[in-house]
Amino acid sequence: MKKTLILNGLLMFTFWCNAQTTDSGLKAARKAIETSNEIYADLANKGDGSILTRYTEDACLFPPNAAPLCGAAEILSFFKGGPKVHVKFTIQHLYGDGKTSVTEESFYEMTDLEGKKLDDGKVIVIWKNTKEGWKMYRDMFSSNHPAK
Repeated sequence: MKKTLILNGLLMFTFWCNAQTTDSGLKAARKAIETSNEIYADLANKGDGSILTRYTEDACLFPPNAAPLCGAAEILSFFKGGPKVHVKFTIQHLYGDGKTSVTEESFYEMTDLEGKKLDDGKVIVIWKNTKEGWKMYRDMFSSNHPAK
């Protein structure tokens, strides 16, 4: 009985420690993702390929009403020649292990450079923790409005 109580206590302590590590990992990941989201539109607006610094080398972008775009060349083609916009992301949920990968569920609001609302919608991004920090591995988004 005493051995069982000790083993149960050690097991509970292990789960508690793991939960604390995951929580701190998710907090750090969230901070990095929020920082990345804040500069996302600015990088896309440059049109010089700097948006690719937000993505892994094997990333895929899943835009609405279009086929998936995978790899640097295809992702860059999506952003070339697009309108210059501001985008605000609001994270709704972030979950995962906080060490290797996390999933972000967010809402976005897109405006032109004068602040006129262009669109709003939702985003799901799978983030990978790489040598260079947190980067988008899969990026899917869609408008809350019917296609025009």
